Amino acid sequence: MEMAESLIKQGKAYVDDTPKEQMRSERMDGVESKRRNSTVEENLSLWKEMVNGTKRGTECCVRGKLDMQDPNKSLRDPVYYRCNPDPHHRVGSKYKVYPTYDFACPFVDALEGVTHALRSSEYHDRNAQYYRILQDMGLRRVEIYEFSRLNMVYTVLSKRKLLWFVQNNMVEDWTDARFPTVQGIVRRGLKIEALIQFILEQGASKNLNLMEWDKLWTINKKIVDPVCGRHTAVLKDKRVLLTLTNGPEEPFVRILPRHKKHEGAGKKATTFANRIWLEYADASVVSVGEEVTLMDWGNAIIREIKTDDGTVTQLVGELHLEGSVKMTKLKLTWLSDIEDLVSLSLVDFDYLINKKKLEEDEDFLDNLNPCTRREALALGDPNMRNVKKGEVIQLERKGYYRCDVPFIRSSKPIMLFAIPDGRQKSTSIG
Repeated sequence: MEMAESLIKQGKAYVDDTPKEQMRSERMDGVESKRRNSTVEENLSLWKEMVNGTKRGTECCVRGKLDMQDPNKSLRDPVYYRCNPDPHHRVGSKYKVYPTYDFACPFVDALEGVTHALRSSEYHDRNAQYYRILQDMGLRRVEIYEFSRLNMVYTVLSKRKLLWFVQNNMVEDWTDARFPTVQGIVRRGLKIEALIQFILEQGASKNLNLMEWDKLWTINKKIVDPVCGRHTAVLKDKRVLLTLTNGPEEPFVRILPRHKKHEGAGKKATTFANRIWLEYADASVVSVGEEVTLMDWGNAIIREIKTDDGTVTQLVGELHLEGSVKMTKLKLTWLSDIEDLVSLSLVDFDYLINKKKLEEDEDFLDNLNPCTRREALALGDPNMRNVKKGEVIQLERKGYYRCDVPFIRSSKPIMLFAIPDGRQKSTSIG
């Protein structure tokens, strides 16, 4: 406020009561305001009205006296201060006038000892204004270093647009896993190290770039894959029972590593029984007499396929543990049919908008993706009771997941969020 008053006294700023729309058109046309050449006394008198928040004060604003003919319109007497008597959410009614960004940024940067102000390239046309205001203030020059904003495909990054999704309950909140906020992508399963590595690989480019998400998720996979524990799950509504005629009479348990190449992932208890669940997708492609590999167990030969109206309902087979796993085409994940299996909810996400790049004149509301979240119920191995909130695991042959809601009680499923691995263009939802 002292700086604004000082500029008024030096004749480098003036108080203007031109109506908003008229001021806008005068700036566009390079027409000087009728108040531009008011005396210092007149300006100070109106400034006082603004500071006190009077009715007269609310009709006024402070403008810099720069150059109304400059081809760069940001230099055509920009607004420095506005009068707003409404209480502020932090300081209450202490102030009735507030500076604009254009006025506050150069002042604060110079005052706080900033040497280089990092600004995204959409402010390029305002750089001359920034330097001119610093000059008029008599403050030291702060260098502006420009960089282009990082834009991602199928994504809106504008906080105003993201707020619309929150307010209209299209997402849970600002930490929703579909959101391009840091909390959102971390909740989806991104490791902060991957984000840092991704940003460092970009560098500070001045070119406008539209980035694919795949690159970020590929970096993430390289971080999580070597260390995350492996588990098994089958879809609840799409599973088929395989009865092994020569399987163990009584179920038995073996302790296996959660990750074959990383001891730090710990151990898991795997139950072996003569009745096991397979994914329907696997059961529907096996044929009678075919030898398949049951992962972490050994080979089995399919002896009988029971169907109902073309749908596979049950399989019968026998273990052939001396068979070579190298000779089989199908390597199947399975779960023993035991009561200890845990309920899972596997959540898959898609982009909030269905257009890769929105043009300037396009409304994001016209390009909303109708289905951005899909949930599938599944059964998981009993060891998943110990998976902690935020932990990343791999479900064998399904992909990587982050635990959003851990095991609380048997009736409440563990909620796992699917993490893209960079291979698919989108975690598209059918």
